Amino acid sequence: MTITEMPHATVACVVEDAGKYLIVEEEAHGEVVFNQPAGHIEPGETAQQAAVREVLEETGWQVTLDKFVGVYHYLGVNGVTYIRFLFTAKAEKKVSDAYDTGIIGPHWLTFDEVQALGPKLRSHLVSQCIEDARQGPHYPLELIKDF
Repeated sequence: MTITEMPHATVACVVEDAGKYLIVEEEAHGEVVFNQPAGHIEPGETAQQAAVREVLEETGWQVTLDKFVGVYHYLGVNGVTYIRFLFTAKAEKKVSDAYDTGIIGPHWLTFDEVQALGPKLRSHLVSQCIEDARQGPHYPLELIKDF
């Protein structure tokens, strides 16, 4: 395993509606796994813009960000270090059934259903992020300063 020198800045979004969470079924490294909507921050994009964009590209849902949950520092099994900004969001409207390459589709699952996926979760961060979003603490979106 080679460890990447520069961390990858990423975002993830926990979207909950009526006790169910928006989960993405996707192909990653030759396997079908489940994740919350997540991805890289593109050049010139804020973390908040990236979070909204990733949810739309991976699920077809427009969302409004609610709160900032935290920053996660994670060394992936691929040797890449990730810095993940986690947000919660409210689902506004399903606007598309076209998804990013590798995305099979979105699912609305209860927390117990997500937990039951076990080894099919992309990483342990999936359930950890949902649990943190459920339990708090939460922070205002203004905590992140963009310049």
